[in-house]
Amino acid sequence: MSYQVLARKYRPQSFEQLVGQEHVVKALANALTQGRLHHAYLFTGTRGVGKTTVSRILAKSLNCTGPDGSGGITAQPCGVCAACRDIDSGRFVDYVELDAASNRGVEEISQLLDQAVYKPVVGRFKVYMIDEVHMLSNTAFNAMLKTLEEPPDYLKFVLATTDPQKVPVTVLSRCLQFNLRPMAAADVQMHLGNVLGAESVPAEPGALRLLSRAARGSMRDALSLTDQAIAFGAGSLTEAGVRQMLGSVDRGHVVAIVDALAAASGEAVVAQADALRGAGLSAAGTLEDLATLFQQMALAQAAPAALDDADAETAEIRRLAALLPADEVQLMYSMALHGRAELHLAPDEYAGLLMVLLRMLAFRPAGTQPKPMKAAALVRPPAVAKAVVAVPLPKVAPPAPVAAPAVAPVEAPVEVATPKAAVAAPAVVSRRAAPAEPGTASFSDRLRPRPVEHASADDEDMAFADGPPPDDAPPPWMDADDVPAVSPGAAAAREPEVPRRAALRETPEGAEWAERIAALNLVGMTGELARQAQALSRRTVDGREAWTLRVERESLRAPALVAKLEAALDARLDIEAGIAEDSIALRAIARAEAQQRAAEELAAQHPMTRTLLSQFPSARILPGSVQPVLTPPSP
Repeated sequence: MSYQVLARKYRPQSFEQLVGQEHVVKALANALTQGRLHHAYLFTGTRGVGKTTVSRILAKSLNCTGPDGSGGITAQPCGVCAACRDIDSGRFVDYVELDAASNRGVEEISQLLDQAVYKPVVGRFKVYMIDEVHMLSNTAFNAMLKTLEEPPDYLKFVLATTDPQKVPVTVLSRCLQFNLRPMAAADVQMHLGNVLGAESVPAEPGALRLLSRAARGSMRDALSLTDQAIAFGAGSLTEAGVRQMLGSVDRGHVVAIVDALAAASGEAVVAQADALRGAGLSAAGTLEDLATLFQQMALAQAAPAALDDADAETAEIRRLAALLPADEVQLMYSMALHGRAELHLAPDEYAGLLMVLLRMLAFRPAGTQPKPMKAAALVRPPAVAKAVVAVPLPKVAPPAPVAAPAVAPVEAPVEVATPKAAVAAPAVVSRRAAPAEPGTASFSDRLRPRPVEHASADDEDMAFADGPPPDDAPPPWMDADDVPAVSPGAAAAREPEVPRRAALRETPEGAEWAERIAALNLVGMTGELARQAQALSRRTVDGREAWTLRVERESLRAPALVAKLEAALDARLDIEAGIAEDSIALRAIARAEAQQRAAEELAAQHPMTRTLLSQFPSARILPGSVQPVLTPPSP
């Protein structure tokens, strides 16, 4: 006799044998008992949750005649009458199963509906079961709408689909819809235990737990994996064998990774990633198991009673949950989920796994994470690390003497050597040296960038006594010892000196020149020459207008540009070299600066601004945040 797979051998034959679909069973059983039968049912859900099985049980309930042949519609089919046996074996002529994936055209549906006018041959009802109904074409759906809405009394439609979004709303409105939920892992594990007990196959609880998780809510997948595991283990199921078959990561590796993250040890994290690579374990499976462990840790922190004490891993989960705050667990869980989606973008999956683990390590709060540039902190004893953090002043020099203070120009904006910074520094360090006890501050607060202003208006005045920080100053959340050292030569190369702009000195000739150029539409380099030139004099030579101009840039004094400007003006131009003190460009810059100053003064004197500044002593108007409404120059 040929072997029958477990998924078919242990297919439920009645509503009582269904697992995990109590809401559907209750609704259908009550409808059958009360005789409130609808003419069309739609079962939705993922693969392997029992859509076809429920339709067959429903067909048996409608056509069951009982062991003595005198039964009627029932919620508990007998399973021994001719109708029940024929439906189970697929020989019942009044029960038709149609696969819409291979019969999706209007011809197949029309042929099926043509037989609907005939009454049942042997049964009480004729049942049409259309599987994967979302695969039907639009014309096929339209062809069945009328019959689906008003079928004969003896005809029942049962539709099943894994994608109800693709079913037209005109079909959905004609059916009673039942959503079959994915199976819970505990229900799948319990059912697998019953099946293997009936098959006399020894199985370890850990192996059943792995199979139930790998099924992802599908009972058919769970039974198919169990068949494969029985063959792999030669008639027995062990946790090690199932883990090897599934390619799952040993729970010990995942626990070791969490321990390394809790200890903020980069070496241990890298070592665990190398061990996973050496064992040939899946990077995606590692992140999946890591996310599962973080989820169980979060559950242990929020609701400890929700964990199963009978599970051997519960004690380990509670131990790990005590090592990390709840907000860090949530953040690492999110990183594990997003890291799985990024694995295909990495050079190889193990590099992607390592980067996800290092990202979790990098986002540990200040005080528990060693800084990347200080490798010695990774092996520093805890007492030494605390002593270093407790120092009230930031470091201003390395331990070894330095021959010349080369970093003085760069360190000046940080103010680490002046008495003012020495007074303000303890408040800054005391905020960052917080983690004496886990949980004293939330993880989000410890990750938030440190603001420049702190305690009072006095600190504010001291921090900005010499004016606002320069543009190349380090950000306010960077420590003084984290500022990169830059030599004066490199700083000079990075910041080239910008020539100073000449002060505007308006002249009558300059105003006349600006009015003369405004009447023309000059573009390109010709227009640039006209805007950068200073008019020194205007005269008439041989009945032709002549101008004497001063131009600083040599490229603008090119004869070709001068000739183009002469042709546009129909005038003679005499060009001399020199710095222009009254040009159209200088006038435009001066006008824009005046408008900017006027806008800033107007904003500062506004009643709302003055009210806010009086209520918040540390508040200020950020430079450049006020923008004037530019108006064109008056003619």
